[in-house]
Amino acid sequence: MPIPTLIFRSLRWSAWDGCEAGLEHADVRPADGGLDISGVVIAREGEAEFGLFYRLKLDALWRTREALVRTTSGNTLHLESDGQGHWQENGRDQPALQGCIDIDIQATPLTNTLPIRRLGLESGESMEIRLCYIAVPGLTAAPANQRYTALAAGSLYRFESLESGFSADLPVDEDGFVLDYPSLFKRLG
Repeated sequence: MPIPTLIFRSLRWSAWDGCEAGLEHADVRPADGGLDISGVVIAREGEAEFGLFYRLKLDALWRTREALVRTTSGNTLHLESDGQGHWQENGRDQPALQGCIDIDIQATPLTNTLPIRRLGLESGESMEIRLCYIAVPGLTAAPANQRYTALAAGSLYRFESLESGFSADLPVDEDGFVLDYPSLFKRLG
């Protein structure tokens, strides 16, 4: 599903329980026929509190072409893709990520929008994908298998992690950006 004519958007989420250890701000801009997305996250994973910056470049088909992720403590991950599932990390080929088209940054619901939009599923349709999962705060990148199902195309999708068995039903807005991620994130006005 090609990128619609989007104007600049700012999106914000908080932790589901409203605690101070969970806040995100992301800006989405049209750029070079695709999207340029940048965001900051203040969060906690277990006992580790961290700050995170990310910048994503997407092509016109919602494929991730570049991801820069950096923690405030100095960890950095820079990935580039040809959009066909071939990845490089800091200029070196990453054969373990072969076949991954999307990325999923653990600390943000924004990256769930990428496969939702890219796949363009019709209601009742489901697809398994292999993607690059970025764990935080360590910024390790590894392949992961997930399934997306359009419960109501354009408004509600089921996300399933095929490794852990975790699933969540994700409502989206008119542009396909995740509104809420039950038990983890909720969109702010």
